[in-house]
Amino acid sequence: MEREILNLINNSSNILIITHINPDGDTLGCASALKSFIGEKADILIQIEDNFNFPSTYSFLPYLNKALNLSDLKDKKNKYDLIITPDVASIDRITGFAREIFDACKNTITIDHHKTNKGYAKINYIKGGISSTGEVLFDLFTNLNIEITKEMALGLYAAILTDTGCFKYESTMPHTFEIAAKLSKIGIDTSKIADLCYTNKPKKMILFQSELINNAKFCLNDKIAYTLITKEIIEKYNAKDEYSEGVCEILRSIANVEIAFVLKETKAGAKASIRTKELDATLIANKFNGGGHKRAAGCTIKENINCACEKILSEIKSLID
Repeated sequence: MEREILNLINNSSNILIITHINPDGDTLGCASALKSFIGEKADILIQIEDNFNFPSTYSFLPYLNKALNLSDLKDKKNKYDLIITPDVASIDRITGFAREIFDACKNTITIDHHKTNKGYAKINYIKGGISSTGEVLFDLFTNLNIEITKEMALGLYAAILTDTGCFKYESTMPHTFEIAAKLSKIGIDTSKIADLCYTNKPKKMILFQSELINNAKFCLNDKIAYTLITKEIIEKYNAKDEYSEGVCEILRSIANVEIAFVLKETKAGAKASIRTKELDATLIANKFNGGGHKRAAGCTIKENINCACEKILSEIKSLID
């Protein structure tokens, strides 16, 4: 399969790399690394509704500042003969016109680390349970004897760093640290990458998160913590998608909290991010056609945010009981 992936990349004329909706550091870092490897014949599509929502935290990654958004592709439905989706766990994480382009393409590849990914592309390179898609992609490059450049290493390291929570999540294995060491030897500034990912947040983002945490609610003797991101709060701070990153982790970090979730009001319904300490988070997300990892999962509930909150609370309480 690895050789087949390389042959497809080499033999394709126009390649589109699609991140998942509401992109994080893993999907963006991998998209950047793939573009660095493939070169001019590849485009990156970041799935955002408009340029306002560009995830500026990761703007230091190569090629993201020239990435396309959905409005750029209206006349390019049949341009691409290969699509690669890094870190896209399910087909419903490709939305709107991007989904039309994906469905119309004759060759598709997904590269992923989610256990819940059942395989929706023509080639499914899935290593479930690995720390990050960044780690999966590093191993793919290595197995194909592809030299990893400094530019590629930047994206791969950012992907691994962010999806392991700075190497603290339980999916972080000795091999993960070995990869990080190899990437650092290529010459990237690992300290600076960490600073850019975690200590370079806009003032409005911190104020936004402070209000969400201040509004948090607790139940079952503080075993459950949650907060709601309403349209009003989003408009108050002109909040980008990335502004809510890390809020769920903060709630989970509170003593006695076993399960934390954040519900965000969107056009499609209420988007849930779920974080747990012991319980398998996918048991909750799967009930609403979502997925993810044992300690971090998500789903979208097609209800108003208050109804969605009641449903997810009911599901969590039944699991705890």
